[in-house]
Amino acid sequence: MKRKASALWLGGLKDGRGRISTESGVLKDAQYSFSTRFEQGIGTNPEELIAAAHAGCFSMALSNQLETAGLKPESIRTTATVNLEKTQAGFTITVVHLDVAAKVSGANQSTFEKAANEAKTGCPVSRVLKAQITMDAKLE
Repeated sequence: MKRKASALWLGGLKDGRGRISTESGVLKDAQYSFSTRFEQGIGTNPEELIAAAHAGCFSMALSNQLETAGLKPESIRTTATVNLEKTQAGFTITVVHLDVAAKVSGANQSTFEKAANEAKTGCPVSRVLKAQITMDAKLE
């Protein structure tokens, strides 16, 4: 299975602007820029999209872990907070913090924490930074 997204950037870093789109069409020419990434401009940014992907992936993985333990979640609400910091290597995502609240009949705290920890390490987005990175680079 492969999923695709694309980005078009026009101009320099600070005065430029870009558009991000997904193959599904959920994002179509969503605006991003220096101000949406490093200030409070209107539009999206890569870190926000990573946070959304991580929150969604984790919630699904937690649902799976709970069902594997014989529990059916009523709801799982996850917020992912991505920290982008300037380090010696340049801007780096240093931490992703997950805040999760779930309603699960019959679950106890110990079972829930075990399932949540397995979901945290097992969801594909949690593992993405360990993945091989490949690239096709074409200068136009």
